[in-house]
Amino acid sequence: MHRGRSFLKFLIPLVCILCCHASSWGQRWPDEHRDPPFYYHADFQLQPYHPLLRSVTDLQHEVPRLLGIQPLDEPVHVFLFERQRTYQTYVKKYFPTVPNRPALFIKQRGPGMVFARLSDNLAVDLRHETTHAVLHGILPMVPLWLDEGLGEYFEVPASDRANQNPHLLEARKMARRGVVPRIEDLEKLAELSQMRAEHYVYAWAWVHFMLHGPAEAREELISFLRSIEASIPPGKMSSRMRSQLPGFETAFLEHFTRTHR
Repeated sequence: MHRGRSFLKFLIPLVCILCCHASSWGQRWPDEHRDPPFYYHADFQLQPYHPLLRSVTDLQHEVPRLLGIQPLDEPVHVFLFERQRTYQTYVKKYFPTVPNRPALFIKQRGPGMVFARLSDNLAVDLRHETTHAVLHGILPMVPLWLDEGLGEYFEVPASDRANQNPHLLEARKMARRGVVPRIEDLEKLAELSQMRAEHYVYAWAWVHFMLHGPAEAREELISFLRSIEASIPPGKMSSRMRSQLPGFETAFLEHFTRTHR
């Protein structure tokens, strides 16, 4: 479960934030790696992590291609810290109202920023938060449950997304019990603080169903996101699914009981 993550939008003047960081990029960051549109800044040597950073940068292509939306056309800055204490001190200094999280994505009106520290979960944390950065660099908004569901989906390596995500076992157990998490309940979640561990599993499960289940479900997801991209109110996914795919709850159960074994 990934309850420690956070996607946050702040009413902090972004120009001030970026000025603070820009003044330090050339003077205070021991190492930097540029792989446009991604810019990595770290207080430790990044060379051993270049393969991981390449997989993170690849999300700029993988996310929009799989979701049928336009490519990312704005930069993303990723700030990496070797020690937890340094990370916490830095985040508290520039973002004093941010809750204590192992990784963060922050965006207002300018480029997205990802913050993370070295840990055993660094790869998962970076891919999850960077997925938010890519989505919000392309789309004007993403419903919270879908935002987090997509973060959970893309946080594992590309080869593991269909059949090796840790959430798959729990989804299979739910399906065997006949449990279908209600999209309507996920749509009511307005704040990250409302999301419990099981909500991440439910959100991931619906994303997996829409991407690997019936073609109609995938088409509806793509249509939903393209409406957002065009600044057209998309309505609720639950209503769209009921209209375009009657009996989708049964299809959800079949998806996790008959496939991906």
